[in-house]
Amino acid sequence: MTWALYAVLSAFFASLVAIFGKIGIKGVSSNLAVAVRTLVIVFFAWAIVLVEGTTHQLHTWSRHTWIFIVLSALATGLSWLFYYKALQMGEASRVAPIDKLSVALTIILALIFLGERPTYGNIIGGLFVVAGVLITVFVK
Repeated sequence: MTWALYAVLSAFFASLVAIFGKIGIKGVSSNLAVAVRTLVIVFFAWAIVLVEGTTHQLHTWSRHTWIFIVLSALATGLSWLFYYKALQMGEASRVAPIDKLSVALTIILALIFLGERPTYGNIIGGLFVVAGVLITVFVK
């Protein structure tokens, strides 16, 4: 499979996160829901790693890798906590697009921190994402 197909599958399953999460979050603590969700993901991810047989790679990781994987995990956790709280309070069809502002923010942060030069397609696409979010949120 290509990276693009994986990205499409990611988008599809991310949309199910919003739908299933919105249905499941009703009347429960959003933080507890994230904790349960995370526990399921932990078991699921470790099952895949064990089937792949790649656990031996852990001892080869550098301090740099560990630091940034942990920072990424913390960012993921914060993102999920805020996302579920927003889903609990708002409409999934409005919360999910705002969450996708991460596309435009990633283009900017990749330039600043990774030195990636955005293409015209990145810039125009990022602007369309921002415009789409604004339309989704503010146009009735």
